Amino acid sequence: MATMVTSFKELAPEQRVFAGGKGGMLVRMYQAGYPVPEGFVVFPAAFQEEKLHRQAWDEIQDHLNGIRVKAAGALFAVRSSALSEDSATASFAGEFESVLNVKTDEEIRQAIYTVFRSKESERVKAYSAVQGMEQSHQIAVVIQLMVPSEISGVLFTADPITGSHVNMIGNYVFGLGEQLVSGKVNAHSFKFVRPKGKYAGPAEFASNAAALYTLADRLETWLDCSQDIEWAIAKGKLYILQARPITTLQAGNLDTYEVNESFTDDLLWVNTNIGEAIPDVMTPLTWTSIRLLDNEISTVPGYYIWSGNICGRAYTNVSMRLSIWNAFGMSTERGVSFLKDILGNVPPGMSIPIYPFSRIGLIKVMLPKVGHLLGKMLQSVWGMNRYLEDNPHWCNRMTAKVQIVETKEALSALWTKELSPRNLEAWFRLLTGASKAFLVLKLSKELANLIGPEDANTLLSNLRGDAGLASLGPIIGIGKVIKGEISREEYLMQYGHRGPHEFELSIPHPAVDAHWLDRQIEQFKNSHTDVEDLLKKQQTRYEQALGNFRNRFPDKARKIEKQLVKAAEAARLREAVRSEFVRVFRVNRAFALRAGELTGIGEDVFFLYLAEVLNLLSGNDSAVKNIPPRKETYDKYKALPPFPSIIRGRFDPFQWAADPNRRSDYYDAVLPYVATGSETLRGFAGAAGRVEGVVRILTKPEEGEALQSGEILVASTTNVGWTPLFPRAAAIITDIGAPLSHAAIVARELGIPAVVGCGNATVRLKTGDRVIIDGGQGVVQILA
Repeated sequence: MATMVTSFKELAPEQRVFAGGKGGMLVRMYQAGYPVPEGFVVFPAAFQEEKLHRQAWDEIQDHLNGIRVKAAGALFAVRSSALSEDSATASFAGEFESVLNVKTDEEIRQAIYTVFRSKESERVKAYSAVQGMEQSHQIAVVIQLMVPSEISGVLFTADPITGSHVNMIGNYVFGLGEQLVSGKVNAHSFKFVRPKGKYAGPAEFASNAAALYTLADRLETWLDCSQDIEWAIAKGKLYILQARPITTLQAGNLDTYEVNESFTDDLLWVNTNIGEAIPDVMTPLTWTSIRLLDNEISTVPGYYIWSGNICGRAYTNVSMRLSIWNAFGMSTERGVSFLKDILGNVPPGMSIPIYPFSRIGLIKVMLPKVGHLLGKMLQSVWGMNRYLEDNPHWCNRMTAKVQIVETKEALSALWTKELSPRNLEAWFRLLTGASKAFLVLKLSKELANLIGPEDANTLLSNLRGDAGLASLGPIIGIGKVIKGEISREEYLMQYGHRGPHEFELSIPHPAVDAHWLDRQIEQFKNSHTDVEDLLKKQQTRYEQALGNFRNRFPDKARKIEKQLVKAAEAARLREAVRSEFVRVFRVNRAFALRAGELTGIGEDVFFLYLAEVLNLLSGNDSAVKNIPPRKETYDKYKALPPFPSIIRGRFDPFQWAADPNRRSDYYDAVLPYVATGSETLRGFAGAAGRVEGVVRILTKPEEGEALQSGEILVASTTNVGWTPLFPRAAAIITDIGAPLSHAAIVARELGIPAVVGCGNATVRLKTGDRVIIDGGQGVVQILA
């Protein structure tokens, strides 16, 4: 017969699922040594046809008497522990019954029935309906030694409304906690200020404060999420009566792909850089493939550079990076200044939430991870040229190998032994190349101080040198195909992995689209584009600017020219490793498609997480049932407009999209909306030049046929897939972008004025509007 009653001490890990949310957590804490009152769990199997089994009642009496021997005159608390209760997504706090201060066997038996039958109450059904859960619940019952509380309270280890972790927030009452829950008496409020847990509250509780903070801090770290803790003090001793996740601070439901990581904390999220690289709503497979890489370089849990997920869109968690620096003595202002050329400007008046890290705690967490990261980065320096030369051949061989694998087991092994290690190698090579970008930034600032931003921009417009930039390759290559200098096959071999959706695995890349190159050639011919002529003209402007610099600063010219050479080398390396990383990442699409073929789910494979795909190849198909709701969620996300590039705090995109007065440049959950009547747009100086013209709003590069030569291209963001359109444009304006963004680099190389990172250009402007764009100053003037 199945186990029906088990003590906290003896309950095995595999039985916790049958102990319910509350029971399972109490058991974990009790066995880990936390001060939890002694007790036991009555499993759902103890009830047959709504009645308590005789054997179960005998076992309950044995456990009760065992406790009474150690605590004469003991009173007991009988509490619910539904299997759905106190989960990460639904707490059911106060929905089921609890019966306190019961003593005799008969009182306890009746209390058990009261608790058990509460699963059918109207309030439980209503709460379940709101949560979208089944309204019938399996329920276990927890019976514990009653603590004669002198003080009872609750403590949230983070603010449950804003998500801020700066303070732990608590309330307490004298006597039993039921008074606090019911609101029958006024509670006393207090807080602990992090990182040291300084107490702020009534003096009468100060003597107990340190013990509570230490226990709560340990518990939050151990459980790895913010906690809602019920506690009590009896005869000077602190007890934990319950702990559950703060459900309002959860990222969402992974089963349905309802993921919004802005809900987890009060943080600053930015997609100025990665929004350009990953403009699409990510499918579950794409997201987890990138998250796998992010976890490899994360030195602090929860700090994501590429894979922060706000309803399918990629964001960088800037707050966590600034918080780490802040803990080691760098001011927030200095950190923002250091990052602005990569991540963009923080709007005036927006405060940046800082996570209250302890320096010592950070060192303990970061030290081994930083060592691992530095080791991998150093390894990536060696053999870089050989890697860049060999990688295209490796990717071709691996793609062919994936496509002919005959069994699921062999495909899984191929991922583990070859594809996954290559992804990680390419990732660290990419980071190594990206780290060189600071040479360009440093030189840009030095030149701007000497000759102004516009001339500095011109001097940095020849980073391609004689070798060329990988990001320019796709458009230069089309010109070569038209002139017959390379074949179509050679073009697709070199550049077919690049495209506007290169980081979204569910979307084919140009090399596997039979008509993509034909469309590009036709558009180039119709627009009479001559990329080589544009590059030659920009080369002339660069040489003139360099000559002017030599004349003005003869004593500094040699040094600056050496720095320009180094900056150019850094830029070419950065672009080359980026291109090869994309090439490797696109092999993952071939792997996914083959997995879909071998398992019979086809392209639905993109709606599984990476670990689930590997499980499916091993015969575990339990996640397949989640594909339909994930596809539904994905479609809802795709129907939303592009999100603001800067998000601070909890962001609900559905509420935001429904607001006719919404801002699309940034969102601040703390600041009220303020309309702007300015007829000037400001962004970053992307590429120097001043042009007046008519704008054309495009939402995706596939709409490129609508762009007429000489129009000003306005888009939310651009990446390498947009570059075929650039030569036709008189200028470029983007919502998202920074001086090192793709749009800025390519526009500079082509001599096309660009203002990037305007925030809300696609909302403020309409196709047909006339503007003056000053790319050197980062200003767009909207004309009447």
